[in-house]
Amino acid sequence: MEKTPPFLLFLTFLCAFSPASSQPFLGVNYGEVADNLPPPSATARLLQSTTITKLRLYDADASVISAFSGTGISLLLGVHNADIFSLASSPNAAASWVSANLLPFLPATSVSAVSVGNEVLNSGDPSLSSALLPAMQSLRAALDASAVTAGVKVSTVHSMAVLSQSDPPSAGAFHADLAGILEPILQFLRDNGSPFMINPYPYFAFRSDPRPETLAFCLFQPGPSRVDPASGIPYSNMFDAQVDAIKTALRSSGFPGQEVVVAETGWPYKGDNNEVGASVENAKAYNGNLMAHLGSITDPVETYIFAMYDEDLKPGPTSERSFGLFQPDLTPTYDIGLLNSGSQTAVSSSPAVPAEMSKPTDQCAAGDGGSPCSRPLVEYLPSASARSSAGVRRWLSWKGVTGMLALGSIFVW
Repeated sequence: MEKTPPFLLFLTFLCAFSPASSQPFLGVNYGEVADNLPPPSATARLLQSTTITKLRLYDADASVISAFSGTGISLLLGVHNADIFSLASSPNAAASWVSANLLPFLPATSVSAVSVGNEVLNSGDPSLSSALLPAMQSLRAALDASAVTAGVKVSTVHSMAVLSQSDPPSAGAFHADLAGILEPILQFLRDNGSPFMINPYPYFAFRSDPRPETLAFCLFQPGPSRVDPASGIPYSNMFDAQVDAIKTALRSSGFPGQEVVVAETGWPYKGDNNEVGASVENAKAYNGNLMAHLGSITDPVETYIFAMYDEDLKPGPTSERSFGLFQPDLTPTYDIGLLNSGSQTAVSSSPAVPAEMSKPTDQCAAGDGGSPCSRPLVEYLPSASARSSAGVRRWLSWKGVTGMLALGSIFVW
């Protein structure tokens, strides 16, 4: 018999007597490159005790899908990049995928969409990119064959590297050499009412310019707005600037009003010595202030925070294994008010920056995109840089390729 962790027993008791305060725009990523994850059923109960209403998987793990039956939490499933060729070449393969991964679980488990691949257009494999749209079309046809699955949307997730220009946000543009593949995909999304999914990471933008004022901008902390010189729109944070650059690129490509979903964003709470900005304080500030920011605007973009747990088997620097909101024993890594306890704490604090603000050797920068908004409805403590910053606004672009995200630009003081 599965043993229930003491912390989860407490959560079960707490939720029975606490009013729920779910946030329909908020999701979390559930990666499984780990050997210490709790049982899926424990994760399902944990998420039911939080304000999170959506969960993104990178595959279609049957044990996870079944564990969320009857929870009311909506799942975004994934098709592995390696399976794209078979879906593209065979309608039977797509039908088999739907039969194996959806039909046994719906409608008891809520599945909102399936992402065919992850960051395929920047995988470096032209043949995989060419197979992406046929795979999406094949899966769409297979889903439409059953009334049970016809409402499930089909999309694919992109990195910010699909942009050739991202600063200022009003100049956002896709790489011209992707137009032949990307524009038919955009037409497919429009025709089927599916969202454009993107992975913005302000963390990588900060790493390319690790100054206190840049950190405050990336962490949603107070400071003078950065004004887009072309549109005149003031930006109070990097996240909105990144999302807006994507929206501009979509509009310039002939797809104004295309829905955008943030499929990944987050901040590591730990890193190697040269991974500037990776700390508990900054991770808490970014994710907590992101939640408050999204909750304060009229039409927040659907956003999935990376990640539910650390993935201890991931290769690379320490930060790659340090994005988890929760630990394997189901306790929060840090408190950002996710639990439905009736007393969410305001997240703020000054950013925790190493004393030596040297630029790391392995530069990596994020891109831009989002929508202008009002100040979040929480009380922030101003950082030292916000109290003393002064100077002339200017735009600075950093373009590089490394880590989880390629291409980026930021505008700084």
